[in-house]
Amino acid sequence: MITKPRHFLEDVFAHAIAAAQPSKRLPAFLPEPPENGRTLVFGAGKAAAAMAQTLETHWNGPLSGLVVTSYGSRSPCQHIQVEEAGHPIPDEAGARAATRMLELVQGLSDQDLVISLISGGGSALLPLPQYGLSLQEKQRISKDLLKSGARIGEINCVRKHLSRIKGGQLAAACAPARLVNLMISDVPGDAVSDIASGPTVGDPTTCRDALQIIDRYGISIGSPWREALRKGQFETVSPNDPRLARVTSHLIATPQQALEAAAAYAESQGVATYILSDAVEGEARDVGQVHAAIARQVAKHGQPFAPPCLILSGGETTVTVSGKGRGGRNVEFLLSCLQALGGMEGVYGLAADTDGIDGREAVAGAVFGPDTLARAFSRGLLPQAALDNNDAHHFFEVLNDQVITGATHTNVNDFRALLVLERL
Repeated sequence: MITKPRHFLEDVFAHAIAAAQPSKRLPAFLPEPPENGRTLVFGAGKAAAAMAQTLETHWNGPLSGLVVTSYGSRSPCQHIQVEEAGHPIPDEAGARAATRMLELVQGLSDQDLVISLISGGGSALLPLPQYGLSLQEKQRISKDLLKSGARIGEINCVRKHLSRIKGGQLAAACAPARLVNLMISDVPGDAVSDIASGPTVGDPTTCRDALQIIDRYGISIGSPWREALRKGQFETVSPNDPRLARVTSHLIATPQQALEAAAAYAESQGVATYILSDAVEGEARDVGQVHAAIARQVAKHGQPFAPPCLILSGGETTVTVSGKGRGGRNVEFLLSCLQALGGMEGVYGLAADTDGIDGREAVAGAVFGPDTLARAFSRGLLPQAALDNNDAHHFFEVLNDQVITGATHTNVNDFRALLVLERL
């Protein structure tokens, strides 16, 4: 019997994060060192430094390289240089790191081995705009895309075609060396070309696709760049490009694996657990309402699952920003779900980002219970007003219901859990 539901949900979340740690997942995928050539390591993402540290620990032979991670996610390395840069909005530090990576891979031979360590967040951390496009303009486009409600695949499509390193361009620069990608997925469906905007894998999208997305969401872009996209001048590297013939990719950690680890822990505690999907997308508040409807059906009718049970899902929702609050897609999902449930007895929820940062806040997410709405009303907090202002972080902060983990050194996307207990 679960006597402390909120603590139980936080433990479930902790097991999901633990299952996706580089120290646990990476060693089994390491390639054999080259016989004659050198080993070069590079990487980007919120888990990149932890991946590099694990690689160094388990590598037998000389190596060198460079990885870039987000501020506050550094792990100490002896041979691999670690740089920190801005996320989710790119900055000059990331641009310098991207430039340096392209320099490091010049002149490689077919005897050399390149190991790339790619995880979520790498797209913002490797901002190398097309020639003539300023970083400031790239930052503005990134901000507009993040606020537009565009799906992550759409955002990354635009990022790739306005970049000199994404969309397989870094991989092409490594040829003719052998390139082994070790990747932690943070994207729905685990498409390797979307993880960090695919700097080391071929890109199936086109300039035309990128321009359609820009127009679909009303993103402003200068006429020279619009014309270059229209003419196909910013095409990325096709998956069939011969320069990618010696590239292999391995997904070392995925959202599904994290959900299964969480489910295994819950089952060990005697709670029947069901995974809805590892790839849920859509507007966060809409997804919250759907999850609330499922929990209500379980609680009232025992369908499609009988309580007590735990319902899990992953993926990546979006938020169309209209307010000026402290948003975050996981807390917006959770607040919408809370409001739709209306303080229903026996239902508890947690939603958090597995990298420890929801939106731009150093907060993973939040948790709620049947008493949360009543406590909010007693403090003058109105759920709808917070949703209207995209201010869910403030809402849960006042209630002391935030989930704060610090940097987790991994990133397998959103984690959502609803615990439905039998009503007395």
